Amino acid sequence: MPAVTKPANQKGDFLVDYEDKVFEDVQAGEGEKALVTFHTVAFEGSIGFVNLLQATRLKRKGFETSILLYGPGVTLGVQRGFPTLGAEAFPGHLNFNNQIVKFMEEGGKVYACRFALQALYGHGEGALIPGITPISPLDVLDLILIHRRDGAFILDTWTL
Repeated sequence: MPAVTKPANQKGDFLVDYEDKVFEDVQAGEGEKALVTFHTVAFEGSIGFVNLLQATRLKRKGFETSILLYGPGVTLGVQRGFPTLGAEAFPGHLNFNNQIVKFMEEGGKVYACRFALQALYGHGEGALIPGITPISPLDVLDLILIHRRDGAFILDTWTL
């Protein structure tokens, strides 16, 4: 084998040019909306957390931003903790909860389907993070259609 002559990377080294932004920094126009939907199970992959970060970024860009939790997506909005609610059992355990709370504190709206909450996952509305609005399963499609009608940017998140 050939000898490695390059020094090993060190803590604090830059491995990529993170300052080189290729595209313009798009900001929302007056009254623009965004909707991020979640049909994904909490902790079953990174997409749920990544798109919570995307929703927060959309809000910070000036979009009136809403999150829709439906199907297994309602599991992102359930209060967590161990051994008690709010206690972090391991680093990152409360990532979903903390990001949803931060999003709502910044003015974002979060809706959760009551059908999925109870019928699919056995939770009542009291299990939701305070501030999440429970909605009828009949409201799920209408919320999406309202955003479509209003010309909103819609980011759908699905995992199976």
